[in-house]
Amino acid sequence: MRRIFEVAGVLLMVWGAGGLIHEWAGWFHAWGVVHKLGWFEGYEVYANIVLAVAGLVLVVASERAGGAGRAGHGDADAQRTDRAGDAGGTGGTGGTGGTGVR
Repeated sequence: MRRIFEVAGVLLMVWGAGGLIHEWAGWFHAWGVVHKLGWFEGYEVYANIVLAVAGLVLVVASERAGGAGRAGHGDADAQRTDRAGDAGGTGGTGGTGGTGVR
C-alpha cells in the first residue's frame, strides 16, 4: 500500500512540475494536467504548485508511515536489549571489565 502512495505522490509532483514548466516556458504540453481541465482558468500556476506540493507531502508521509517509523522502533528495542545485556553481563564476569572473557 505504501508503494501505491509513493507512486501517486511522484505522479502528482511530475504533473505539477510539468504544468509549471508548461505555464512558464510553453513546454511539456502532454505532461500538464491542470491546463486541460479548464476549471482553473487563470489560476493554473497556483493549481500546479498545489499539485506538486501535495505530491511531495504524499511521498514524505508514505515514507514516514511505512519505513522509517518501523525501523526507528526496532532500533530502540535493540538498544534496550543491549543495555540490559550489558548490565547483566558485566556483573558476572569476575572482574574482567565487561569484556565477556572468563
